[in-house]
Amino acid sequence: MWQPLSGIYDKARDLLRRLLQLYHPATIRSRGLLWASGLAVVTAAVVVFVLSIIWGREPGRLDLNEAAATRAGNLGERQVTGYVTAATLAAVTETLLDKPGGYLSNDVTPPGAVMDNIPNWEFGVLTQVRDLARSLRNDLSRSQSQSIEDKDLAEAEPLFNFDNDSWIFPPSERQYRKGIAAVDRYLARLVDPQEQNAQFFARADNLRDWLAVVEKRLGSLSQRLSASVGQIRVNTDLAGDAEATQATPRPEEIKVKTPWLEIDDVFYEARGATWALIHFLEAMEVDFAEVLNKKNARVSLRQIVRELEGTQSAVWSPVVLNGRGFGFVTNYSLIMASYISRANAGVIDLRNLLEQG
Repeated sequence: MWQPLSGIYDKARDLLRRLLQLYHPATIRSRGLLWASGLAVVTAAVVVFVLSIIWGREPGRLDLNEAAATRAGNLGERQVTGYVTAATLAAVTETLLDKPGGYLSNDVTPPGAVMDNIPNWEFGVLTQVRDLARSLRNDLSRSQSQSIEDKDLAEAEPLFNFDNDSWIFPPSERQYRKGIAAVDRYLARLVDPQEQNAQFFARADNLRDWLAVVEKRLGSLSQRLSASVGQIRVNTDLAGDAEATQATPRPEEIKVKTPWLEIDDVFYEARGATWALIHFLEAMEVDFAEVLNKKNARVSLRQIVRELEGTQSAVWSPVVLNGRGFGFVTNYSLIMASYISRANAGVIDLRNLLEQG
């Protein structure tokens, strides 16, 4: 039973011994400078290739209850309404920065500089982080439009909106970690009974306002993904309002097509955005439990999450395939667009349900 494995180990040991001999100083001196230079180039290429595979893996799902409990334990806090949402915002951003390879969007050296899938995934996550941070600052932490905004969230929101590709003076990671620290300060104040200015209002209108932003993001991603095969679309910019005008006239029919080299960029941006959105929706289910139960809308939110989970299925192809419609080769972008479109339809239905009395 163990004989085949023993043979594999012996071959691996022999291969390792031969590789070490190549790097022996005596071998390098005997082969000459040109051979040594070629060996260095090959070694560097192998290292870059291996690191790109390791760093190219997307993070898995986070356990929100564990993340919130860990954060509460580390900060000596108790969980209150809004805690899971804010803690999830911090945890998702930390995962963005601390995953294998770290934050790659601002790398200027290989392999990060030559990788584009994970940086686009990071941008999708960052877009959702920015949207939730803005909603926390403008809606979820305020009782009405004339109320004073939370000081820590007012600091965190622009920090998360810092350039995503700045590598120095200051690097993007430093600004995002400052944003996480500001969210942690908000959490510490949120659970302090003596601190009356830090609030989280789990109201139906607040959830509906955030979902309105989610709806627009998903709609845009769906359209960009669908444009992978090229489409002729009817111009509906002014539909529904006979008096509406726009700055620049556009033709009645518009041809849209995502450039070939950008198809995988849009695909992985959608993967990152939906990965983050799954966590934020699950956090909202916890903090808005009473609102959702009153509207009998919890199952609707869970169905949205179920549709988004389909976007996180493993990608077995080394490249994002771009078959045409019902052609011989599948089209990954259209499959992703299908999941996102169904989730977006669920978001629209959930918003309408929350708007009803």
